[in-house]
Amino acid sequence: MMDLTYACKDGVAVATINRPAIMNALNRAVRKGLMDAVERAEAEARVLVITGAGRAFSSGQDLNDAGGFDTLDLEGILRDEYEPLLMAIADCTIPTIAAVNGAAVGAGANLALGCDVVIAAESASFAQSFTRIGLVPDAGGTYLLPRQIGMPRAMGAMLFADKITARQAEGWGMIWEAVPDEAFASHWQARATALANGPGVAYAGIKALLRASATATLPQQLAAEAAWQGKCGASSDFREGVMAFLEKRPARFTGA
Repeated sequence: MMDLTYACKDGVAVATINRPAIMNALNRAVRKGLMDAVERAEAEARVLVITGAGRAFSSGQDLNDAGGFDTLDLEGILRDEYEPLLMAIADCTIPTIAAVNGAAVGAGANLALGCDVVIAAESASFAQSFTRIGLVPDAGGTYLLPRQIGMPRAMGAMLFADKITARQAEGWGMIWEAVPDEAFASHWQARATALANGPGVAYAGIKALLRASATATLPQQLAAEAAWQGKCGASSDFREGVMAFLEKRPARFTGA
């Protein structure tokens, strides 16, 4: 059985972590598969969804990876495997969705939070569980979480390692939305399809502008907005969007 599966249809690429027997723990094969999925999706899709098989999104790092926890080179794995993967997701030119179907723990939680949009089933949960085994949060968690929910909540979540429910995460602004379990699959699929049918150049610009805004000055951000608006204004999607508005019909974007 493959540790990660990939499928692409109608512009929507779906990468599924496929180790349900051990709650989709992240091993080298999964990380390599996710890297390949990002590369493939950028070439052939207009949106990438990352989800999990079974009852968990991901329980985090597989402590039996590479011979067992007592031989794991945690620093090396983070530098050589997690860092390139997380940067590939951050820099991906198409929108990325984490469809969190169940528990997202440790590096699994931060993998999800590193995507552009997180949609979770109501029964899903998140936990920064690192201190339970004597570690600091990694996989970008110490960067992402304080920016998403503020320092006090991020500090408490990481020190106490408490479970955060999907509804709580939604209320804190940590994720985009929590969805009733019975509607979860159809909902994220509809969201992904909507992005796949949207204006791709504008989406790329939104991603680039928002990620740059954390460190940019106001003049730098205004200049970047103007440059991206120039790119969007020259796109076929802009012309189609205007024509659809004038003709009072739905736009048929091509992503170019």
